[in-house]
Amino acid sequence: MSALSSSLDAAVASGQLLPSAKTNIEALLAGTTSEIAAKAIDELVSFGAWEELNDRFFKTLAFGTGGLRGRTIGRVITTVEQGKGGPNGRPEHPCVGTATMNYYNVSRAVRGMITYAKRFVGDARKPVLVFAHDTRHFSRDFAEFCAKVCADLGCDAYLFEGPRSTPQLSFAIRELRADAGVVLTASHNPPHDNGFKAYFNDGAQIVDPHASGIINEVNSITSEAYEPLSEAQRGTVTILGAEMDERYVARLKTLLLRPSLLEGASTKVVFTNLHGTGGTINVPMLRGFGFDVLTVAEQDVQDGRFPTVDSPNPENAPALKMAIDLAESSNAEIVIGTDPDADRMGVAVRDSAGKMQLLTGNQIGSLMAWYRLNTCFDLGWITHANRSRAVLVKTFVTTELQRSIADGFGVGVVDTLTGFKYIAGKLRKYEEAIPADKKGDYRSLTEEQTRQLRLEYSRFFVFGGEESYGYLGSDAVRDKDANGATLMFAEVAAYAKSEGKTIPELLDEIYNEFGYYLEIGKSLVMEGADGAAKIQALAASYAENPPAEVDGSAVIRVRDFAKQDIFDQEGDLVPKEKMLFVDLEDGRSFAVRPSGTEPKIKFYLYGKGDPAGDLAGTKTKVRDSLASLWSWIEADAATR
Repeated sequence: MSALSSSLDAAVASGQLLPSAKTNIEALLAGTTSEIAAKAIDELVSFGAWEELNDRFFKTLAFGTGGLRGRTIGRVITTVEQGKGGPNGRPEHPCVGTATMNYYNVSRAVRGMITYAKRFVGDARKPVLVFAHDTRHFSRDFAEFCAKVCADLGCDAYLFEGPRSTPQLSFAIRELRADAGVVLTASHNPPHDNGFKAYFNDGAQIVDPHASGIINEVNSITSEAYEPLSEAQRGTVTILGAEMDERYVARLKTLLLRPSLLEGASTKVVFTNLHGTGGTINVPMLRGFGFDVLTVAEQDVQDGRFPTVDSPNPENAPALKMAIDLAESSNAEIVIGTDPDADRMGVAVRDSAGKMQLLTGNQIGSLMAWYRLNTCFDLGWITHANRSRAVLVKTFVTTELQRSIADGFGVGVVDTLTGFKYIAGKLRKYEEAIPADKKGDYRSLTEEQTRQLRLEYSRFFVFGGEESYGYLGSDAVRDKDANGATLMFAEVAAYAKSEGKTIPELLDEIYNEFGYYLEIGKSLVMEGADGAAKIQALAASYAENPPAEVDGSAVIRVRDFAKQDIFDQEGDLVPKEKMLFVDLEDGRSFAVRPSGTEPKIKFYLYGKGDPAGDLAGTKTKVRDSLASLWSWIEADAATR
């Protein structure tokens, strides 16, 4: 028995090391080609860093419908991982582990996708895959590695020349008629994380049946090593640059419903990409429309440490503080921020008193949903005769204000599970409903042409989004798009300005017409192997023992999305997911859902009220009722 095996056995026997961690350490050492893996493990064992080893090895990072996501830099960085160091102070090597993002897991993931793509395409041609990446530590390294593996194994690869956004990857897959694609990103996660976000040939994240097929291929691979094909059988790697940017921007501009509102706009905007990819597209695009765009110089630097923020997530108010400070000093009217892979967008706007006000994801989405519906009717695109074919698509946890708005216009709403792949699934359904002899090469059609086809033969997707700052206004992209959202919100701002209103005043008008809705998001964060177990236990507790009374109000309905058959508004069965909705007799409700991408369990709280001429009073009453609801939930969760 080796010294390492003996140490691991002793640690398991003493309860310091999980049995699964020992099994996975042995599996990785048997399947890795890394020269540092054994050295890093030996070093952690010599430190007695058992908690770190448990976190790194308690599981094998499973490939799911969202791909992979996990730590690429450990809490404890070994000297061998640090090596000579990398750009922006990162370690030279990603952290060793089966539950972490490294070449071992990236190799398994991309080879599984390649195997499935080859089977899907057949022998007639080489599969085509597109690779993009954000500014995170190791993102470029992983993307270049994936493109090389792709070519080595007989596929043609496209690789963006530098950091690009997730929605641009989705667009490029569709534009290039590729078979699949990957963006190396952990989106808005902390800087120590990275991920492998997988897409199929429609430009959307993978769903069944392709998801199951790819997952099976990936999870069957236990070794990092592979044998390249002969030179004659290999594929090519093509670099994507400015030309693809131009094609993407040209399509984004078709999101504008009244382009004249933006022509020569003098609105002063502060934009921050939070050290990510968003500035590549958004800054020149806004300036091209005449906006006076200021950027946060310290955050313009593409740096995987995200050194100026605790979290590069526009959901979190502190992430936009530097941008808001600049707006205050420069008297800018709007602040726009995007996360590192530019699929999420947050904003702050000036109210009538001249103060900057952060908007929630639900408020931003509702403003855009209202504006786009109202304008589509004004332009005559949607009419009384065809409005039944127009639709908003939102997630179950997104505000019901958008349903109230849609009802007011006589337009349908469809709810989906959280995750834009489900919204993309609806877009795929609507595209496929168009007769083949009518749509031809759908991806070559203009936005106007596709709109006319959808209004005549299918459903016209007006707008879609989720409360977590993700929005989409066209089916040319099949994921949330902060670049498109930036342009759509700029149009809303230009409209409000043309009407002599502030954005908050426009929002209040919407509340007065459609009702006041308030949503509050809360999370309990539990990291590591122990945290994952606690999250699962808490989620199971709600499913097995839901409350009968909450904060003094009787529970009138419980929807368990993991156990019950739940159908959406189009009669489609909703896939099973660990999510529980609890509706109360007094009109409040809340949802509980373990995050699929972060170590936390999320709570969504909902309240509503009829302004009835006293909007300010209604806001206070609803806000207080949700504060009371959260106090009850927090106390209850601690006892479960």
